[in-house]
Amino acid sequence: MNKYNTIFKKARILTPAFSADPAAMKSWAVIACDQFTSEPGYWSECGKMIGDAPSALGYVMPEAWLGTEEEGRQAERIRENMASFLPSDMRETDGFVYVERTLPDGSIRRGIVGCVDLEAYDYAAGSTPPVRATEGTVLERIPPRQKVRAEASAEFPHILVLADDRAGLFDCARHLAGSLLYDFDLMQGGGHIRGWAIAGTGALRLSEKLAEYEGSMEDMVYAVGDGNHSLAAAKAHWEKVKGEGADMNHPARYALCEITPLGDESLRFEPIYRLVKNCDPADLEAALEAVTGESAPDGQTVTLVTKDGREARTFLSPTHSLTVGSLQDFIDRYTADHPGTVCDYIHGEDSLVRLAQAPDAAGFLFGGMDKGELFPYVRQFGRLPRKTFSMGEAESKRYYLEAREIVR
Repeated sequence: MNKYNTIFKKARILTPAFSADPAAMKSWAVIACDQFTSEPGYWSECGKMIGDAPSALGYVMPEAWLGTEEEGRQAERIRENMASFLPSDMRETDGFVYVERTLPDGSIRRGIVGCVDLEAYDYAAGSTPPVRATEGTVLERIPPRQKVRAEASAEFPHILVLADDRAGLFDCARHLAGSLLYDFDLMQGGGHIRGWAIAGTGALRLSEKLAEYEGSMEDMVYAVGDGNHSLAAAKAHWEKVKGEGADMNHPARYALCEITPLGDESLRFEPIYRLVKNCDPADLEAALEAVTGESAPDGQTVTLVTKDGREARTFLSPTHSLTVGSLQDFIDRYTADHPGTVCDYIHGEDSLVRLAQAPDAAGFLFGGMDKGELFPYVRQFGRLPRKTFSMGEAESKRYYLEAREIVR
């Protein structure tokens, strides 16, 4: 491999012109749109905290607003903001950004912001590209996201990609970090974040280190940790643009993201729990009892949570090698047989237990997978069941902060 011809590349990364102002940046950065989907109050509070200040919230659609009156208002705001977006009003780094995020628990997660080559990624079932999707893609989720990207002049990503850091890649990035771009507290309990530019000869040196890492891997080089569907939408958009005759250097060929080392102690895999809404909890419990027995230490055990309490049950005939897979199969069958009943994906045990107190809801708690199993599992079996894990609790998810122009 050419020392600069890498899958993960430098980019023209845009940060606000006021990035040195901690107060302004606290209003600018907001958490990933797929968090707090059943808690619209979180997003309402974000709006109150931001007020009229410039914010990335004006460029993204929180999923908590989908299907509500707020969806239309936010969609119009996004269109207006994208139409008036000027890269010249932003601060540009031609290279990478090295990030240190102090999470709410005090641990530090390292990352490198750059762009991934979508020619090296494919979300199709059965594909084995160097950049590997880790969960099954829900195809109907792609067109709405693809439409947003097609109408956008810039991308504001929350995508986190995992690297099995064999080459000291992130130690190298820390050593090459140049000018401090931002240093501020994140809103709503998100911790603290600092980012440094890596440009010029530093960017070239890091590109060499990236080539060294990528060359040391086998068939799977990177694994998508968060933002699977956002990356899939970027891929679908690129394939459409390419099919319309765009050259191979078009900015839509790439997607801005952050890579982070799988081995960092700060990176914890948390289960994404299930909440079944618009259901009769007693009927759901009866259906569960038909396929489970009492809790067994070596079996696939889930805990049903309702307003009446908790009960642990173990699947008698698991349908998947992972507990979450067997549970999702059960829920899929149940919701298919009960129109109007829906499944939501909840980050954090406290949130799940609170939401399961509703009279027409029931939640499921279960153990998660160890992060060391991720690369071997995906290599052997392919995609994980959808929403298998989250990299930390909801407050630890990536915030929208950097941007990149995706049109000519």
